[in-house]
Amino acid sequence: MEMEKKDTGKPSLLGMFWRPNEQFEKIRQEPKIWGVLFIITLVYGLAASLSALTIKAEDLVVPGTLSLEQAELVLPLTKVTTAVGGLFAPILGILISTVIHFIIVKIASKNTTFKQLFSMNTYILVIGAAGILLNNLIQYLVGQNSDISFTSIGGVLGSDSPVLATFEIFSIWQLILVAFGLHKVGQLSKGAAWTISIVFFILGLGMGFIAEALQGLTGI
Repeated sequence: MEMEKKDTGKPSLLGMFWRPNEQFEKIRQEPKIWGVLFIITLVYGLAASLSALTIKAEDLVVPGTLSLEQAELVLPLTKVTTAVGGLFAPILGILISTVIHFIIVKIASKNTTFKQLFSMNTYILVIGAAGILLNNLIQYLVGQNSDISFTSIGGVLGSDSPVLATFEIFSIWQLILVAFGLHKVGQLSKGAAWTISIVFFILGLGMGFIAEALQGLTGI
């Protein structure tokens, strides 16, 4: 006899901040995508627009390649592409993450659909959306364009170190939720889910070390 599916209701976007496991249970039963994806895309678009407003011609100057006069010419296009790019970044990020997670759960022979994982990653990205909006709002208010998040250790210490930038509160929060999600939605064991999140953090940290080494070699 087939078990009756439990009615858990629709997942809540704001609930991801204080009751994420409850939302993951709902996503497993009733995955939602389009409404929440639209909201997150708008937030990323707003954040990117704030970032675009802080870009100055001086930020684009590359000695020996792009002069200040040339930078002033390309500045409007740079601002537009930055703002528009913010609309596509979350969709691409969700898609890539979902493909990776889908491959992992299928290797583990779990009965999880692509839609469930796509919904999971869409809801998780609300944390990243809040983080990027907060950081870009601060950038806009102080009139400073920076690649280093104010909510990272690098931002707190005033350092442009890519390694310190890896330790960013919203990014780490997202990785923790990925572990919860892979356990609840992906049906992986807690150990496997946490291992995957830790591996992704280590990969990000490794990329930070490489970027810092390249900075030292190029002097940028």
